[in-house]
Amino acid sequence: MAYKRVLLKLSGEALMGDATYGIDPAVVQRIAQEIATVVQEGFQVAIVVGGGNIFRGIKGAAAGMERATADYVGMIATVMNAITLQDALEQLKVPTRVQTAIAMQEVAEPYIRRRAIRHLEKGRVVIFGSGTGNPFFTTDTTAALRAAEINADVVFKATKVDGVYDSDPKLNPQARRFTTLNYNYVLNHELGVMDSTAIALCKDNNIPIVVFDLFGEGNIRRAVQGENIGTTVGGSCEVS
Repeated sequence: MAYKRVLLKLSGEALMGDATYGIDPAVVQRIAQEIATVVQEGFQVAIVVGGGNIFRGIKGAAAGMERATADYVGMIATVMNAITLQDALEQLKVPTRVQTAIAMQEVAEPYIRRRAIRHLEKGRVVIFGSGTGNPFFTTDTTAALRAAEINADVVFKATKVDGVYDSDPKLNPQARRFTTLNYNYVLNHELGVMDSTAIALCKDNNIPIVVFDLFGEGNIRRAVQGENIGTTVGGSCEVS
C-alpha cells in the first residue's frame, strides 16, 4: 500500500451534485460506497467535509453578516454534511465517528486527537466537522491541521477537476496539467490548490497533497492505492 492513514478533504459543493443547493443523496451514496471499499482494503480513513452547499461564511460576510458569526454558521453546516455522510457509510456497515470542534454532544463526539487516532486504528472512519472551531479558518486549513495531528500520510483534495493546471482549462484548451508541484511554487503563484495556510501547514509537516477528480468512477480508491492520478503537491514541478 502506498499509504496507510489518509485524510480525504471533501467540499460541501461535491455533495450537492448537479443541484444548486443542499445534498444529493445519490452522490453521497456513491462517495460512501467508494470509501467503504477503501476501508475494507485496510486503509485508515479520516474525512474533513466543507459546508459550502448549505452556507459559506465568507459569502455571508459579503452579504453584511459579521464575519465571525457567518463563519460559525458555516461550521454548523459542515456538521450537517458530516452526519449525512456518516449515515450513508453506516448503512454500508462501515463503523464511523463524527467529531466536532464545537461541542454538539447529542449528535457527535468532541474532537479529541488521541480518541480520533484510536478510532482509526480500530478501522473506523472519522469525519471531522465544524472546521477548526475558530472563525477565519477554512476547511482546507482544517484538513491540513487534522492531517498533521493524526499523522496522516497524505491529504487528498477531491475536486471537480482532474488536477492543477497552468491556466484555466475551461478558457484555454492548451492548458497543461501538472503531475507534480512543490509547495513553494503553489504559494508563489497562488494556484488556489488550497488556501495558503493549508499549503504552509502541509509544507512544514511534509504532508503531500493529491488533487484529483472526485467524480471519476473509482478515483478515491485509485488515489488511496497510490495510482498517479491528478496532481501531487510535494515534489518537483512537472506537467503532463
